[in-house]
Amino acid sequence: MKTYLLLINLLLLVMQETSAQQTYAEKLGWPKGAKVIIFHVDDAGMSHYSNEGAKKSIQSGIATSCSIMMPCPWAASFAKFASANPGMDAGLHLTLTSEWQDYRWPPLNGITHSEGLVDDEGCMWHEVEDVIKHASPDVVEQEIRAQLSRALKLGLKPTHMDSHMGTLFAHIPYLERYIKVGAEFGIPVMFPGGNNQLLKECLNNPLVKKLKAEGKWKEGMELPEPEITKRSAEFGQKIWAAGLPVLDDLHTISGDWKPEGSDVTPEQWGKYKAQKFIETIRKMQPGVAMMIVHSSDVTDDFKYISASGGSRYADMRSMLDPELKNFIQSEGIILTTWKEMMERRKKVK
Repeated sequence: MKTYLLLINLLLLVMQETSAQQTYAEKLGWPKGAKVIIFHVDDAGMSHYSNEGAKKSIQSGIATSCSIMMPCPWAASFAKFASANPGMDAGLHLTLTSEWQDYRWPPLNGITHSEGLVDDEGCMWHEVEDVIKHASPDVVEQEIRAQLSRALKLGLKPTHMDSHMGTLFAHIPYLERYIKVGAEFGIPVMFPGGNNQLLKECLNNPLVKKLKAEGKWKEGMELPEPEITKRSAEFGQKIWAAGLPVLDDLHTISGDWKPEGSDVTPEQWGKYKAQKFIETIRKMQPGVAMMIVHSSDVTDDFKYISASGGSRYADMRSMLDPELKNFIQSEGIILTTWKEMMERRKKVK
């Protein structure tokens, strides 16, 4: 009898260990060892140019998904477009900051109902740190619901929700409200709860730059683990238990990629980013990852919104790059959407 119980316990331990080693991609039904990617365009709705960049990146390029900044002036236009094109994988880029100097927006829940979420100009704060310092989780949740409500009124059925500038991931009480609303409405909430190899590299990127500038950087140097990844497995399990899909990893820093030199052409910049994505995919561990770009089809007047126009145009060009597309096909990389992620999650008991 003792031998039998011992065997049962050993079997249970093996099953638990196997389950723990499974990627979320495997749990969602993709083959073991597969690299599954969502190429995701942030900031749709921010401007007409952002809308066009998102459309071209998805319709003519390798991007598979996007999300809309509902407080911004061009959000309604893109939401209506996405509603009229059911194949468009469009979610909500939940927005709690208004970062540009002159081009700004207030919260959708109204200035008088958003104590702590607005600055002296009546717009959302420029920086994430100021949101955390002033805005309560209750006010943040109300704004999340207001942005979701506007999307629904426009006829959009969001395929997922994520966070502009990562504000909802920067403060655990905000993260909990984000998950709460997603679970209540059955809408996937973007969250990386797996190996997070790429995310750790992205989050440590500013520190690496600082150390290099100071001449203190050494290859292979051990860096501190970012706070969000320390509890990522815990929150990933919570989201999965709520019946929603979870990412294994997240890549966020394509906006920092620029080739050296002062006379870089748009073609060179776009090609450089495409090559960096190839390098990133080679480094990626098996699982499902989201890789973020901020595609915009810019014109000269974009400079009155932001100095990031060159980088955003290069992001769009990278999504259209034939070499990157061929690499993905030849390497057997699987491209997916949030809609497919949720469909697969519903089939998992």
